[in-house]
Amino acid sequence: MKKLYIVLLLVCVAAVGASAQSKLEQDRQTIKALAGFYKVTFNYAETFAPDTAYKFHPRYNSWGYEWAVIEEDSPKRIVIQHLLVVADSMVIKHWREDWEYEQPTMLAFDKENRWTKVTLKPAEVKGRWVQKVFQVDDSPRYESIGTWVHVDGRHQWQSETDSPLPRREFTKRSDYNVLRRGNRVYLTPEGWMFEQDNKKIIRSENGDKLLAQEKGYEEFTKADEAKFAFAKGWWAEQKGYWADVRKVWADTFAKNASIKLTSKVNKKLLFEQLFELGDQSVKEKWSSAKNKEEAEKAIKPYLGS
Repeated sequence: MKKLYIVLLLVCVAAVGASAQSKLEQDRQTIKALAGFYKVTFNYAETFAPDTAYKFHPRYNSWGYEWAVIEEDSPKRIVIQHLLVVADSMVIKHWREDWEYEQPTMLAFDKENRWTKVTLKPAEVKGRWVQKVFQVDDSPRYESIGTWVHVDGRHQWQSETDSPLPRREFTKRSDYNVLRRGNRVYLTPEGWMFEQDNKKIIRSENGDKLLAQEKGYEEFTKADEAKFAFAKGWWAEQKGYWADVRKVWADTFAKNASIKLTSKVNKKLLFEQLFELGDQSVKEKWSSAKNKEEAEKAIKPYLGS
């Protein structure tokens, strides 16, 4: 009887382990499905403000073509780089998303271009994925954590986190300084959707004050791969340089408990510096060591205290 009990126990343990592995692989395949060739539409509208005198800003609508390419794929880490196709012969390195499984730390955005590393409890990370979103220069934007759910044919992940102002507003507005993102990512028959319920926050020493709420939809619809031929060639030349830039940033994050970024140095934005170095690296065929050396020299002046 005792032997039978032990056998049954081992079978149960094995079944639980297999189930957990199956769920992890299902998560991984869903994340990898975010990669591809897309037409992206951006639609945002402010929906509510506690101050009845507040004037809602105009709705934001835009679209473009974007290639999301997997740059790293390991059992618990998937890196997806987005490339914006502006014209048949023009490509912009766009945002990047890293997915990390059961990561124990995160960079939390405060305000004024400052992020602080926070440690999560084991119960907060178990079975969950951190999505790290980076700017076009691979500097931090925001990180958030959530669970992928696969039910009734629906594959969805959601989270809430603070971030800087979105690109569509950070050069146009100064009436708030934190965007609290309510993010939902889910697959659709045509691609995937990035749905948002956001709060525009005024953060000060006295706490947070809600300015307005907004609804956002970024819809990724599968597009003809032929449109991305130039982008493929361009990225094939640039990807080695940007892999080295990622390593410089990874070292920076590892060495610092907080990150504070200066907007401009010598009247130049960081992405301008790094984009120019990328073109130079391709032209002069720099080594990996040279890429990292030049990227580190470019990034260091932008790191405040």
